[in-house]
Amino acid sequence: MALWDRLKESASTMQTQLIAKKNDLKSGAFRDSSMAMCALVAAADGTVDPAERQRVAQLIATNEVLQNFPADDLRRRFEANLDKLTADFDFGKVSAMQEIAKAKKKPAEARAVVQIGIVIGGADGDFDKDEQAVVREACYALDLPPHEFDL
Repeated sequence: MALWDRLKESASTMQTQLIAKKNDLKSGAFRDSSMAMCALVAAADGTVDPAERQRVAQLIATNEVLQNFPADDLRRRFEANLDKLTADFDFGKVSAMQEIAKAKKKPAEARAVVQIGIVIGGADGDFDKDEQAVVREACYALDLPPHEFDL
């Protein structure tokens, strides 16, 4: 199976797993962590072009798992994280990792945050090495082994 096909299958599987856990993913920590993860993946290469920002915002708004939260609230949190990352990537990354670590107390939420990062990273068909690296770092912040997610 080609790498692209495996990537699509993995992102699809993770989305299915997230939907199955949707009712368990309603905490503020999950909301904050997942928006920080989305921003970090979007800015993983150090830049965020307007099209990418719009595409990720659209994915957030339409993701069934995130519909437990008001879309405008999610967008505001996503944009705030992105603004920090684009102003100073290193500082923004530290801030995003602190937000991501909020989900560490609940393993199901922590795994869901990583899965959202993978779904967002693979949404454009290319879960590139920069995106994989920030998701791998998030695994460490959440005390999860990256190999559990093939990272």
